[in-house]
Amino acid sequence: MSSMNEWIDNEVKSNDIVVFMKGTPSFPQCGFSGQVVQIMDYMGVEYKGVNVLTSDDLRQGIKAYSDWPTIPQLYVKGEFVGGCDIVREMFQAGELKQFFEDNGIATTAPQPAAG
Repeated sequence: MSSMNEWIDNEVKSNDIVVFMKGTPSFPQCGFSGQVVQIMDYMGVEYKGVNVLTSDDLRQGIKAYSDWPTIPQLYVKGEFVGGCDIVREMFQAGELKQFFEDNGIATTAPQPAAG
């Protein structure tokens, strides 16, 4: 395992929620990363943002690590969840809050209205 792969693996496994993204949570540098940050902030979960723009090795390394071609990438409790589209779909379907709670992560997001 390369040192970059080991570093990524450590980040993923030592933080409950990690978002590998372009930019930072306070200053996303692409629309997709911005959408994931907005969803995480709305959910009220604590997460670590990792800026892949700081290193080409990191940007390529995370794609190889997950075998997923796009950024951002969301990891919860060491498991790859998906990119922006998957996170957005889970959020819109009301599944993301349940997913976090199933993984022992408290959210401050309101319960979806019963329909």
